[in-house]
Amino acid sequence: MAEPTRRPGGRSERVRAAVHQAVMDLVVERGYGMFTVGDVAARAGVADTSIYRRWGTLEDLTADVALTWLTTNSPIPDTGSLDGDLRAYASGVARDIGGPAGLAILRLVIALPKEGEARDQFLAERGKQLQTMLDRARTRGEHPPDALEVLDHILAPLYIRTLFGTGPLTPEYVDALVDRL
Repeated sequence: MAEPTRRPGGRSERVRAAVHQAVMDLVVERGYGMFTVGDVAARAGVADTSIYRRWGTLEDLTADVALTWLTTNSPIPDTGSLDGDLRAYASGVARDIGGPAGLAILRLVIALPKEGEARDQFLAERGKQLQTMLDRARTRGEHPPDALEVLDHILAPLYIRTLFGTGPLTPEYVDALVDRL
């Protein structure tokens, strides 16, 4: 028997968007671990059974929120040079994590169990984005650093500043990170 065709958009997408927004709002307001599936359902205006049926657990739901946010908000630039790509990527990450939604996502990812598949998926997706940029640079004849160096020199400082509120993510700061790498 053929699997039913899913419609893009429609009620299912509206429910998904409302549930994702509810998770983000609750993380910003209360922090991860300080709300239940019932709280998410009430905030989103859906039955908690809808959430359990689609995501199964609160951890799976929050992982889906984090992965969706990452893949939606972090396009991989192609400026024609590694320097341009890294500057555009770092600038985009800084913009994305600089607001309340970005901080909420970072808190979600940190709160996910270390042994869990969800954190691994988030990190793998971020790594895939970096590797795509670096492979493209290598194909152009450039000599890119490895993905871990980009993480250590660009992403980690951005994440730390955001998580601990130790300073603004100004364009000058972001450019300085890329320059040091």
